[in-house]
Amino acid sequence: MQELNASNKMIPLVRVGVVGATGYTGAELLRLLLRHPQVELKMVTSRADAGVRLDQHWPNLRGECNLSYVVPDLDALAEACDLVFFATPHTVAMSMAAELLEKGCRVIDLSADFRIQDIDCWESWYAAKHQSPELVRQAVYGLPEVSRSQMHDAALIACPGCYPTAIQLGFLPLLENDLVEPDSLIANAASGVSGAGKQASVPNLFTELSDNFKAYGVAGHRHLPEIVQGLNAVSKTSVTLTFVPHLLPIIRGIHATLYAKPRTMDVDWQSLYEQRYASEPFVDVLPAGVYPDTRSVKGTNMCRISVQPIVHSNMLCVLSVEDNLTKGAAGQAVQAMNIMHGWDETLGLMQIALNP
Repeated sequence: MQELNASNKMIPLVRVGVVGATGYTGAELLRLLLRHPQVELKMVTSRADAGVRLDQHWPNLRGECNLSYVVPDLDALAEACDLVFFATPHTVAMSMAAELLEKGCRVIDLSADFRIQDIDCWESWYAAKHQSPELVRQAVYGLPEVSRSQMHDAALIACPGCYPTAIQLGFLPLLENDLVEPDSLIANAASGVSGAGKQASVPNLFTELSDNFKAYGVAGHRHLPEIVQGLNAVSKTSVTLTFVPHLLPIIRGIHATLYAKPRTMDVDWQSLYEQRYASEPFVDVLPAGVYPDTRSVKGTNMCRISVQPIVHSNMLCVLSVEDNLTKGAAGQAVQAMNIMHGWDETLGLMQIALNP
């Protein structure tokens, strides 16, 4: 149903398409879009599942949607949709986005195709030739807490990754104010298994994950250059980051424990964080001495943060949690859509966390 604005004029629905949406991020995006008051979901594509009803693939959508997956067709998408989300594996959006943009569609990409500005760096980490390097320069990195003003008029938004969101939000106040040594940053972060995607593999079996906790990508993870790029953008000098991801035996959630060496301990760290995020609807700075857990953000677009000076070691510890599928992916994409259209940023995103 269309809503009335302050002048009692009807706000037209935005016609939306989703390319992909057969994986967990796509499922979360559909869940949010189908309950968004200003969205009309027009088309969802999948080559492998063309003809299959969405509620057959995702039973939680039963009674919510009558659409079936269709084969991706750029002309049909452009004709039916004002905005197209890509919930696809890496390298898909970069081969399709240009034509959609030329046809007048706006694009929000949830993959990594347009996040990293250094094309050589992207090609090295993703082991592929970039098909649309000119669009990388056009894309706006969609972390609202940093890029909100650029997102309003953007035609193409590159949604941040899940680890990069939690880690950047945790470090930003420190680097923006030049309060820590930029060459001493450490991010020890853990993600639920949904972050690994829906593909079948032995490491993702229940018997391998349950009652287990392990690190991966220790020598280098493809989210590292994205995180460093974002931190360098707000730091007075280049940062050096040690980033070690881990796999948690849970479905959803990211918990990032961040360490930095302060230039001085004589700072009101609590006030620093509270003031930085006071106007941010989806960053919650917890009271001093209260630490976040992943359950408190499950199914929401919220990132919860606490900051703790560790006096005996002259270090600072920041704890940052989010739902990797929501604030770390689909929820942040919907937040970007709200900003692009000048709507209330929280529209369709005010879910209360699931507990237990």
